[in-house]
Amino acid sequence: MKKLIKSIAIATAASGYILASSAMAADQKIAVVNFQEVMGKIPQTAAVMKSLEEEFKDEKAVLAQLEQDIKYLQEKRKRDGSLMSAKDIEELEGKIGVLFQDYQTKGKAFQQSTGARKNEETNKIIALVRQAIDNIAAKGDYDLVLEQSAVVYSKPDSAITEEVVKQVSKLK
Repeated sequence: MKKLIKSIAIATAASGYILASSAMAADQKIAVVNFQEVMGKIPQTAAVMKSLEEEFKDEKAVLAQLEQDIKYLQEKRKRDGSLMSAKDIEELEGKIGVLFQDYQTKGKAFQQSTGARKNEETNKIIALVRQAIDNIAAKGDYDLVLEQSAVVYSKPDSAITEEVVKQVSKLK
């Protein structure tokens, strides 16, 4: 009998706790933002991509020229290989090898430098987006702002994505 009373008391306390936590959760104001959509719509992203393209256009042109030279020499080897001496073929393959090595080295450096610069600029934009989210959350008295990809369902009126896009678009 004591065990039954004890289990009823524990069950009652547990259900009271669940009801209290759901009541507290109901009082919270939660917003949802689609971060990817924000990044895709704000003008700062396009401006950064354009400036990075401009910044690295010379290096990209050098890589394109190297690639073109390698293809030309490989085609020459296929086309004229039967007419060339063994020494000429060896020299041509040596040139191709040197160009290919140069292409790989410069390509790797290009990827690293563009990746680092892209990360730098993206972090600046993310800081602006977070600042806008913080401002909107403070003005809207939101207790919690979640990334939409982490949410299974939310009411449409809880989305603040467009508001964030508008606010970040005004910033520089």
